[in-house]
Amino acid sequence: MPLSEHEQRMLEQMERALYAEDPKFATALEGSGLRTYTRRRVYQAVAGFLVGIALLMAGMVAQQIWISVVGFLVMLGCAVLAVTGWRKAPKPGEQQAAGGAPADRRPSRQRRSMMNRIEQRWQRRRDEQGQ
Repeated sequence: MPLSEHEQRMLEQMERALYAEDPKFATALEGSGLRTYTRRRVYQAVAGFLVGIALLMAGMVAQQIWISVVGFLVMLGCAVLAVTGWRKAPKPGEQQAAGGAPADRRPSRQRRSMMNRIEQRWQRRRDEQGQ
């Protein structure tokens, strides 16, 4: 659920205060976001891909087809993880929106309006049941 205008302003004020009080700590926290997480996930997927290649080769050397099939499936899964992680990683200068999605995408506005409608319906039902 996205933050309200007031909550966003309060968060920005807290960030500014943190930068003013301890800029070294604030910059250290800056790098531990989604970008670092996705980069680490891509590296893990590449390592898993290499393990899959090793399993594939070991299965071929040992003439055990099932080991080769497992190796291929590990390679395939890790390749999918690496590609999706790489595509989801925000660019270095890109800011994240409050809801976690990049700010320049249109579906987030549509999701927000859908969530607003759902919340309004929920509130209406609660009001009707309370009377």
